[in-house]
Amino acid sequence: MIAVAIDGPAGAGKSTIARKAAEELGFIYVDTGAIYRAVALACIDHQVAIDDTEAVEALLPQSDIRVIFFNGEQHILLNDKDVSQAIRAENVSMAASRVSAIPAVRTFLLEFQRNFAKNADVIMDGRDIGTVVLPNAQVKIFLTASPEVRARRRVLQLEEKGEQADFDKILYDIVQRDYNDTNRKTAPLRAAENAVTVDTSEMTLEEVVDKIVGIIKEQGL
Repeated sequence: MIAVAIDGPAGAGKSTIARKAAEELGFIYVDTGAIYRAVALACIDHQVAIDDTEAVEALLPQSDIRVIFFNGEQHILLNDKDVSQAIRAENVSMAASRVSAIPAVRTFLLEFQRNFAKNADVIMDGRDIGTVVLPNAQVKIFLTASPEVRARRRVLQLEEKGEQADFDKILYDIVQRDYNDTNRKTAPLRAAENAVTVDTSEMTLEEVVDKIVGIIKEQGL
């Protein structure tokens, strides 16, 4: 099996780019961030405080998280309910950053993530795929962009959905999440030693996808 690990900060476009690259290569795309968001949503739904690590840990056995693929798209099920849209809310996004810092949560989801790479050629994106989840991945990429660029992209996404967007607040949230992700004690966000860093700040989506596919093909995969 071939495994491609794509790591990077929030808003770098990992999900969109990894999905398109997987389609082009015929790989399965696994959005691990969505899995952590499902845990965060479970906490919100059960009114469990993210900072209460014992309560979060106690909730894990009650959280049946599954990933299914329908018409080539990944869907997240939480206790048999499709939450693929619900997990994209801003409050869930911020909660996911905090819940992912809890060691018990990462342990709970580790084998769940690794099992994907045992059964298929995958492109998996997240924060610690190349460093922790799939340390033996044949290709490792660290995808990044400036906080300002990532904030502008998020504003455009929200406006396209007809939602209001506050650039300053979104930028603040991104900077805060970057700090949380890079400073957590368990599996902090960082580029793997043998990862190829790709800064997408001045690149179009198509250029980035071509770059990623090119990197994978250069490895002879």
